[in-house]
Amino acid sequence: MSTVSSRVTVTLQPNSSLIYSGEKITVRCEIQGGGDTLWTYEWRTPSSNNPPSHSEYTISKAALSHSGDYSCRGSRDYYLTEWSRVMRLTVSCKNSDTNLYDFYLIFINVVCILYCVFLLTVSSRVTVTLQPNWSVIYSGEKITVRCEIQGGGDTEWTYEWSTPSSNNPPSHSEYTISKAALSHSGDYSCRGRRDYYLTEWSRVMRLTVSYVRPSASLTVSPDRVQHFTSDSVSLSCEGNSTEWRVMRFAKGYYRSCSAWGRMTGSTCDIDSNWPSNAVYWCESGSGEFSNTVNITLQNYYGIILLSPVRPVTEGESVTLGCKLRTERNISSVFFYQNDKLIQNDSRVELNISAVSQSDEGFYKCQSSGKVSAQSWMSVKGEYD
Repeated sequence: MSTVSSRVTVTLQPNSSLIYSGEKITVRCEIQGGGDTLWTYEWRTPSSNNPPSHSEYTISKAALSHSGDYSCRGSRDYYLTEWSRVMRLTVSCKNSDTNLYDFYLIFINVVCILYCVFLLTVSSRVTVTLQPNWSVIYSGEKITVRCEIQGGGDTEWTYEWSTPSSNNPPSHSEYTISKAALSHSGDYSCRGRRDYYLTEWSRVMRLTVSYVRPSASLTVSPDRVQHFTSDSVSLSCEGNSTEWRVMRFAKGYYRSCSAWGRMTGSTCDIDSNWPSNAVYWCESGSGEFSNTVNITLQNYYGIILLSPVRPVTEGESVTLGCKLRTERNISSVFFYQNDKLIQNDSRVELNISAVSQSDEGFYKCQSSGKVSAQSWMSVKGEYD
């Protein structure tokens, strides 16, 4: 299926930034330059109801549950447009205490009773995170999308998700996809509800699922995810190319090795004074991209976890360690998986003799009163 360059937009009628509950609205998908050909439309909406496959999406009586992000795209024959930009809809109430009430109609013995429910919007910050935290996920991989409410306390929340998939996501904080597919690509956002409290929608987290695995690869020497800022590290590209560049994404900017390291052939050397935590990858002269690597930095007086960069194959053995920059020998190391203590004896290494899928997760270590950052260890199948 070919992707066409027709511009797709989502419009709202009436064209108002604020819609009140009970009002009738129409969300329309417009394909500019699409000609008169009959298109089939696909929608992403915050509602759990499946929207229609045509260009107009009508809501006869708007409610708070309709608030959220709307986007669309079109398909016909062998052509497929890009997804439109997100149109954010906010539904409020007609009461003077806007944003605090939602009105419902209840019919009892053909008598319409109007009543309201107090819904207080709380200021807790809501974020969507992806595990593993990679910029590109490949089809077949297992991923977990998590909704985190900061400052929400220990109270149990019910979670509402806006996802690109037509399947209804769960009402709890974690949304696990056992085998990623191209249809999972798109925007993910969430919010929480408990009692009479409702959070704002989180910012959108965009997930990209790729069908083709990279023919290029990036290796890190020393082979670990965490490093000290004073370490000398080499990032090497491997694949069928004679021209390479190593790229870095940090603090919202893309930079090649020439701006922050020393590129020789297919290897980028970083001597010291790393700028920040960043994501690294290789690009070949023919346009191939490697896997991405998240590298976490620690200052001179900190502690780091020694964990492998690449995914570990099921059945293989793996050893995790802990390192203090200021001490040659280390003792009494605690190891954690997903914030749960899993080893606290006299051993200074965590040895897993035969890795399984249950060993996948975030790891960190603790020693001498210091705790490392956590890093994700990925596990892949034997025949992946």
